[in-house]
Amino acid sequence: MAWQETVEQTVTGLGFDLVDLERSAGGLLRVTIDLPWEQPAEGQAPVERFVTVEDCEKITRQLQYLLEVEGTEYRRLEVGSPGIDRPLRRELDYIRFTGYTVDLTLREPIGATGTDVSASRKKFRGTLERAEDGVLWQLVWSDAPEPKPGQRVSKKRLPAPMQALVFTLDDIQQARLAPIVNFKGRQAPGAAKDESAESADPLE
Repeated sequence: MAWQETVEQTVTGLGFDLVDLERSAGGLLRVTIDLPWEQPAEGQAPVERFVTVEDCEKITRQLQYLLEVEGTEYRRLEVGSPGIDRPLRRELDYIRFTGYTVDLTLREPIGATGTDVSASRKKFRGTLERAEDGVLWQLVWSDAPEPKPGQRVSKKRLPAPMQALVFTLDDIQQARLAPIVNFKGRQAPGAAKDESAESADPLE
């Protein structure tokens, strides 16, 4: 069994979702986990649960044992929860984070509505929405510059036109929540509590 399968089966077997998996040239194995999310019933507010340090430690111990049994070489194992730039990989992730600000990178340029969008543009930031047909997805944004702190904006100033990119999940090379921090003390929408546990290779 490949070590990637070992990690995924271990994480899901312990009741968590595998969000991301990285292996660096320096021997670091970074495993990002989250608690399973279910779409709330209509009219109900979503309940956000967060991965704890204890959850990370439990998975770390189990992975250490299994990776040692399988002879997987690594220098350090790091298990943590998603940060504010959480990747979106499954359709359920897009459903969960509808209405959030997202950074998208396309596999190939597909064009977007609006005259100011370059036909070769592949990177976008905007609000994730369902398209009108309820099947496709769209990213909605305005290219108007953000006002500087303390800058007064005239009420007579016309708002910049909104633009939209309609896409399928197959069009996406990479999607992440935009790492936007609110310095008033509240996290940006979609930001998750970040906890991690690290351990050295027991064979070192």
